[in-house]
Amino acid sequence: MKAILLAAGLGTRLFPLTKDKPKALIEVHGKPLIQHQLEKLKKAGFNNVLINIHHFGEQVLTFLEEHQNFGIDLHISDERNQLLDTGGALRKAIDFFAGTEPVLIHNVDVLSNIPLEAMLNTHKLTGALATLAIRKREASRYLLFDEHNQLRAWENAKTGEKKGNWHNPDLVRTAFSGIHILSPEAIRLFPDDDKFSVIDFYLSISEKHSIIGYYHDYSIWLDVGNPESLAQAEKLAF
Repeated sequence: MKAILLAAGLGTRLFPLTKDKPKALIEVHGKPLIQHQLEKLKKAGFNNVLINIHHFGEQVLTFLEEHQNFGIDLHISDERNQLLDTGGALRKAIDFFAGTEPVLIHNVDVLSNIPLEAMLNTHKLTGALATLAIRKREASRYLLFDEHNQLRAWENAKTGEKKGNWHNPDLVRTAFSGIHILSPEAIRLFPDDDKFSVIDFYLSISEKHSIIGYYHDYSIWLDVGNPESLAQAEKLAF
């Protein structure tokens, strides 16, 4: 099974921890985030993994080499010359989508016990173009789904900015969990831009294609992209 690990971010919310190292090598329980993710992916059966790199990317390459790629068939998408945002990263890795197999996409700074195999099975059973892990929690930005669990809109709660189709008054507000699955048919729908947001992409195609939510409200989940949540992660078992 295939997975993409998005590990190219600057880690600005974790500064000064990321002053001289990439976010992917920040440790939780004495283990770098990238190791947590690769071990989890391997255990779940994802043995073909692509990792994008940017900030201190050479440190990531050295770490992977020192650990023999954790016994996984690893591919590197090098963004050290230009950071491409979440959608641009997928477009650059377009060859990785070759074939008929859906691809799991996972942020490196998200720790959880979400059952990835179950999420993948749900994606296959529904025939959706994309499946997004979501939960009902407070956040600064929300994804809104209709009564059929289809993505319809996006909202920035701080600025009031809204995108998508807001005609349905019964839309359910949820927060994205940084884990999603994309079917390879989607690559023909990618915009021509080198750099774009994957959420904007999903919203742009949501009227004609099935973009569904995968609720995991009872899972352990934590975005460790800031010092406070990083400290909280030390108290949890993933």
